[in-house]
Amino acid sequence: MAPECSGKYELKGNTMKRIMSAMFVGFMVSSVAVLQAQQPVAAAPDSAIMRAKDFVGLLSKGEYAACVGFFDSTMTAVLSAEKLKESWDTVLVRVGPFKKQLRAWSQKYRLYDIVLVTCLFEKDSADVRVVLNEKKQVAGLFYAKPVPPIEYKAPAYVNRESFREEEVLVGKGRWALHGTLTIPKSPSPCPAVVLVHGSGPNDRDETIGPNKPFRDLAWGLASRGIAVLRYEKRTKEHGQELVVLKQTFTVKEEAIEDALLAVELLRRTNGISPEQIHVLGHSLGGMLAPRIGVGDPALAGLIILAGASRPLEDIMVEQIAYLGSSGDLPPQKQLEQLSNIEKERDKVKKLTKADTSSVDSYFAAPASYWIDLQGYDPPQLAASLRMPMLILQGERDYQVTMKDYERWKDALRGNKNVSFELYPELNHLFIAGAGKSIPAEYGRAGHVQDEVVEDIARWINAPKK
Repeated sequence: MAPECSGKYELKGNTMKRIMSAMFVGFMVSSVAVLQAQQPVAAAPDSAIMRAKDFVGLLSKGEYAACVGFFDSTMTAVLSAEKLKESWDTVLVRVGPFKKQLRAWSQKYRLYDIVLVTCLFEKDSADVRVVLNEKKQVAGLFYAKPVPPIEYKAPAYVNRESFREEEVLVGKGRWALHGTLTIPKSPSPCPAVVLVHGSGPNDRDETIGPNKPFRDLAWGLASRGIAVLRYEKRTKEHGQELVVLKQTFTVKEEAIEDALLAVELLRRTNGISPEQIHVLGHSLGGMLAPRIGVGDPALAGLIILAGASRPLEDIMVEQIAYLGSSGDLPPQKQLEQLSNIEKERDKVKKLTKADTSSVDSYFAAPASYWIDLQGYDPPQLAASLRMPMLILQGERDYQVTMKDYERWKDALRGNKNVSFELYPELNHLFIAGAGKSIPAEYGRAGHVQDEVVEDIARWINAPKK
C-alpha cells in the first residue's frame, strides 16, 4: 500500500503516482497511516541513517545511476535513473537548488527502517523519506514538506479536571513498557480498561498523524468515572531488541503478553476495582481480544473496536484492491501490484510448522508469526468465552470492513452477553467523515466520536448478566 506525498511539495502527475504506488508493496497494509504521518523519533547515527544520508547525498549530486544501485528489486523494476531524475527535478522546481542536509531521524517498523532526511534548499526545506529493508536496500522513497507537530486539543466530551494521570511501568525486565494510567478523581474503587493497539509500532496514544484515538478514549472514559491504562507497544519501545525474536516472533510477543501484564498491574492498583477490569482492543488488538480473554478468564469483559475476523493475509489483498480502485494507477499496473500481493498471500497460506525456523519474511513478518495465526477464527473463539463483549464498527472503515463485523455478529448472534454498535459515518479510527475513506483522511485532525465514548462507558457501567 502506498502512502501519498503530503504537504506543500506533493508531486503531481501520473509518473509520481505510479512510482509512489509501487514503492511500498510488501509492507503490512495496516501500517499505512504510520508511514504517512507518524514522526520518527530522534536517534543517534546508525547504519540505516548513514545509508539513507549517503543515498540522499548521491541524489543531491545528480548521480541517479548510483542511486538506483541502492534499490531493492521492486524499486529497480519501477524506478529507472531517468524516472528518479524526473521526480527529483520536480522537487527542485518547487524548492530551488539543493544546499545541504540538516538532520536525519529513523524509526523501526518490523524489518524496515524508515529514515527522514531533512534537507535545506534555496527556497525552503523538505524531507526525503527513505525506507530501507533488512539488507539496507532502498524499498521506498518520497518527498514531503516537513510537518510541524500539531498540538493535541482535548475533545469537548473531556472534563480535564475530573481525572489525574500517572506514569507506570507495564511488566518488568527486558520488555518492560512505559505507560500512562488515567484515574478518575473518585473516592470509591472504579472500573478500568486496558487499551490494546492495532498493527505497527504504536505509541501509548496510538498516534496517527495529528490524531490520538487512545488518548481520546482514555480521557473520555476517565471523565465518566472509568480508569484507563495505555502503554507503548513492544514493537515501538523495543523495536531494535525484537530482532532477536526474528524467527520466533508471534502475536503473543507483539500484543497478548503485554495486555495480560497490564491487567495484572491494574488488579494491584489502589482505587481500581479488581473485578471490573476490561480489555479494549482496536484493529489487531480487537482481533486478538478473544485470545486475551482465554489468557485471563477473570476479565469483566472485552471491547472490540474494528476487530479483524478474517485471516490478515486475505484482508491485505482486499485493502490493496480497494486502494487500487482509486484510479491512481494504470489498470495494468493495478493488476501487477495485486498479483504480487496475492502471490505473497499464497506463500503465507502454504506455510507449515516445518517453516517456523525460516529466515524468510512474508508481508514483513517472519514465518512464525503467520504459522501461529493459522486456523485462528476470532469470532469462533469469542463464542466459547463466557465473559460479556461489546463489538463496535465504523461503516466507512476500509481496513476492517463490514465483512468482518458480520462475521462477529453471525458467530455471536443470540448471545445475551454480547452487544453490537455500528456507526455509519466513522472510519477505522472511529473518527467521523464523509464519502469514501482513504489513507489521507488519517492526516486530518479529529477525535473519536463522542457517541463511541458514551456507548463504551454506558456498557461498562451497566449491570452484566
